Amino acid sequence: MPVRITALIDPDTDPSHRRLAWLASDADDAPVGSAFLRLFTAAGQDHLAELQLNVHPAERRRHTGSRLLDAVVAAAREDGRRCVITQATAGSPGERFLSARGFRKVLTLTYTRLPLSDADIATLVKIIEQPHPGYRLASWDGAVPDELAETFVVSRHAMDDMPMGSIDFGTVTWDLERVRAAASAVEKRGDRLHTVVAISETDGAVAGFTELVVPGDGKGDAQHYGTGVLPEHRGHGLGLWMKAASIRQARERYPQLGGLLTDTADDNPYMQRINDSLGYTPTHTAYEYQLDL
Repeated sequence: MPVRITALIDPDTDPSHRRLAWLASDADDAPVGSAFLRLFTAAGQDHLAELQLNVHPAERRRHTGSRLLDAVVAAAREDGRRCVITQATAGSPGERFLSARGFRKVLTLTYTRLPLSDADIATLVKIIEQPHPGYRLASWDGAVPDELAETFVVSRHAMDDMPMGSIDFGTVTWDLERVRAAASAVEKRGDRLHTVVAISETDGAVAGFTELVVPGDGKGDAQHYGTGVLPEHRGHGLGLWMKAASIRQARERYPQLGGLLTDTADDNPYMQRINDSLGYTPTHTAYEYQLDL
């Protein structure tokens, strides 16, 4: 049965990217697959595109995925992109498909979950109450408060040396506009952004941060976003301290929340140790793939 590929207009817009979309449909106009290509537009990443491709299980091995990918690659090349990245779960049909189509594995990610009912409150309290001379914790909901905005933007550089395998990821430049736009995007989709920071008492500047996004109804699983400590403040246990405080806040404020999700690169043993010590357990492994154009 022939498959038709239709380019669509994607209304998803963001200051840092735009998206292209395609729909695969059969002779009866029933959708059988889709592809989205996120084209990064910010300086430092305008060489990069990110792919999301799905084919209905019943339609696999009928070249639907290959035809969608051909459309994606052609569009990426036409737009002057240097590479396309995407992700697949270990052992999935997607992993086999990407390997057969010339993508190379560039990063391994371990996904973990902490059931909040299993969180060891006594351990969390012990970690949180452990003295950290020269530092104090602070937190907020939604957008960063004005009085901390400038140094919070600077603290985003804590992610600059985050292990990324061999991905040609480029550089991400954070400014106040981007920080506030990210918080606004979470709010617009109905979710809640919670941030915990460590503040240096020497100058009142943010030394590190951790972010958690909770579903709007306070149910299901929340998702950890970034966690980072500026290089000059590392070695004081701030990452563990902030994350423990974030977990306790989530448990106290959202009694119906099921668990907390996070993912960690296999070449980031520091964050793996933090997650292990807080009780996160692996759920699955995924790989980042890259196609060089």
